[in-house]
Amino acid sequence: MLSVAGRGDIGICGWILLIISALFAAITFPLSIWFCVKVINQYERAVVFRLGRIISGKAKEPGMIFILPCTDTFIKVDLRTKSFVIPPQEILTKDSVTIKVDGVVYYKIVRPMKSVGNVINVSSATSRLAETTLRNILGTQTLSSTMSNRGQIAHSIQSLLDNVTHQWGVKVECMEMRDVRLPVQMQRAMAAEAEAAREARAKIVAAEGEMNASRALKEASMVICESPAALQLRYLQTLNTIAAQNNSTIVFPFPISLLQGVIRK
Repeated sequence: MLSVAGRGDIGICGWILLIISALFAAITFPLSIWFCVKVINQYERAVVFRLGRIISGKAKEPGMIFILPCTDTFIKVDLRTKSFVIPPQEILTKDSVTIKVDGVVYYKIVRPMKSVGNVINVSSATSRLAETTLRNILGTQTLSSTMSNRGQIAHSIQSLLDNVTHQWGVKVECMEMRDVRLPVQMQRAMAAEAEAAREARAKIVAAEGEMNASRALKEASMVICESPAALQLRYLQTLNTIAAQNNSTIVFPFPISLLQGVIRK
């Protein structure tokens, strides 16, 4: 067990301490087994320090590990995917519009040795970096590009985060922008603009409908003018429609063509 630590690195005093620690564990056996044997879960890795130095050159795999009391310490590293929420950030866009943007970042530790040796708190450091990167990226975008290219912007932020956190043994798996909040005045202006655009489209559609109806009436009038019988038939159809709608007496003039025969007789 003592051969795990690098020879010549801990010095004579270190070796003396290791021997004393091993003798102490042997004398107090089996009571010492509760302090020397540790269990590492499947989703965890253990970074063991012996007299302040990392031993083995790599993290301990899942299972039982043996450590010496007084000289050995260990840190468990969780390899499961974690997430944190980026609190709403007030950002001034390129076109001088103040917006509030929040998001969520998913990450996991892929190199336990680096996550323990290169950064004090992985979660806190990644969170602060995400906030700063979000502000820097959105500060170069306009409001319209921010609203329309949210997925692309989130992917760019993820790439920038991953390039930095790689030195910490962290892999940023995903970054999503959850909400983009606009000032109340800007919301009202955008709503008024959208309403005006809808009204303009409605007027265009109504004008096109009236134009098509006018064309149809013109064609119908030309057909009726070519055939007097069609005019009489249309007249009778109109009278039939009026009589069917209201149960009342209707006085209507006779067609001139019918009166001409009576007058001649």
